[in-house]
Amino acid sequence: MLSAAIQDYLKVIYKVHREAGKVTTSALAERLSVSSASVTNMIKKLAEMRLVKHTPYKQVVLTPAGEKIALEILRHHRLLELYLAEVMGYSWDQVHDEAEKLEHVISEEFEERMSAALGHPSVDPHGHPIPSTDGKITTTDHGRLSDLPSGSHAVVRRVDDRDADCLRYLEQRGLVLNARVEVIRREPFNGPVVVKVGSDEHHLGLEVARRVFVEKTAPGAGEPVSAS
Repeated sequence: MLSAAIQDYLKVIYKVHREAGKVTTSALAERLSVSSASVTNMIKKLAEMRLVKHTPYKQVVLTPAGEKIALEILRHHRLLELYLAEVMGYSWDQVHDEAEKLEHVISEEFEERMSAALGHPSVDPHGHPIPSTDGKITTTDHGRLSDLPSGSHAVVRRVDDRDADCLRYLEQRGLVLNARVEVIRREPFNGPVVVKVGSDEHHLGLEVARRVFVEKTAPGAGEPVSAS
């Protein structure tokens, strides 16, 4: 049995690599809220266990064994988030912290029963893909709402789930999964993005708009079109 700390490191290494393309000790320290010295010690331990590859002052890379464990924990986490939201009535800003506690302790049988009860879903409440039981994951690169030009129409497909306050803010403005959005205008000099959701207009700061990932649609169309 691997410790919860080791599992957390492997999961975060995988996620940071997916988001940033490379993993550094400083990025891990920031994401895990620990010191750089703590990260360095853990990376050495993971390397000795052949779960990561790392040379000093270079980025950290998961080995196939490390990635397999990371995806398994990620599957637990995202299934738990969906179960908490759909079955137990948690809001989407509450499920992350609860899943963090439970992901390390559920059995594989519990995981499979939970997946079956949910209809073997492919995404969690925030739109992130759920890895399959054989360690495969289907990812789709959606554009950020902050990058869309004025006049664009889109559908929300995924949101960053790390900030509960931001999730509540988005939900209050109707920016949930599958919501249809129109970009009315972009204010200059890094000003807000003005969007329309339903009949309401909202001014979104760039920091918030960057956390919303969308798929472009044609104006008035029911189906998405390829993002430019």
